Amino acid sequence: MNARIVTVIGVGNMGGGMAANLLAKGWDVRVYDIDAARVAAMVALGARAFASPADAPADSQAFIICVVDAAQTGDVLFGERGLARMLKPGHAVMLCPTIAPEDVESFAVRLAALGVDTLDAPISGGPARARDGSMSLMLACTQAVHARQADLLGDLSAKVFHISEKPGDGARTKLVNNLLAGINLVGAAEALAMAARLGLDLAKTLDVIEQSSGQSWIGLDRMRRAIAGDYAARAHVTLLEKDTRLAVAAARAAGFEGPLGERASRVFAEAHDAGLAAEDDAALFKHLGGEHG
Repeated sequence: MNARIVTVIGVGNMGGGMAANLLAKGWDVRVYDIDAARVAAMVALGARAFASPADAPADSQAFIICVVDAAQTGDVLFGERGLARMLKPGHAVMLCPTIAPEDVESFAVRLAALGVDTLDAPISGGPARARDGSMSLMLACTQAVHARQADLLGDLSAKVFHISEKPGDGARTKLVNNLLAGINLVGAAEALAMAARLGLDLAKTLDVIEQSSGQSWIGLDRMRRAIAGDYAARAHVTLLEKDTRLAVAAARAAGFEGPLGERASRVFAEAHDAGLAAEDDAALFKHLGGEHG
């Protein structure tokens, strides 16, 4: 493996941001995605493309997986044209999707059998932060693997949190974070829908919230878009729908049941069923405000 060569599989909003960030910092970035337009956008920035995960370049320092869910991750790793066909002892795979901890653990066991290191490394912060290197990266791997990948991790993010040496703990941390993000977003959408019903100026209401006790980053970010009528998808409704569902399931498996998580998860599912699945999750404002048109 060669330093400064990295493979990114899945170059959508977050993976594309990460790839662009690494390209800007002088990495030789190789990319794959089932969406040819996404690949073309990365090639235009200087990346090099390959035809399938099985064709990934063997000289990469690490293979970053940034797809949507466990099914896609499993296919990328162990499918008919998966990475497992070319991975060798000493390779490192970085798992960035938000997936169940038990799926991370299963993938890590299978990769370890090939002599491959696993970095359980979910990410948070949105595409702009992925691109400028300020996203949060929740890392679970051994200290030795962390040290071997320190240059890559440092260039990916200025906010790397080494959670533990146990794959699965990064996923657990991400689910805790995203459950709170989902609860905050549902709360912000509900509050703003209430403000609309009360006849308040929504921009001024958000100005007050931004400087007061109701402030949350995700609430302000999404509700600013909502009042502008901007529902172009940066993070589809289905993403936090998936993440909150996984978080509630993880809580139950640990014997914990809180008062808000399951209800917030149901709101995302209801918005999906109302036809808003492909819109930005700012569309919760439309859903809770009864403004579907």
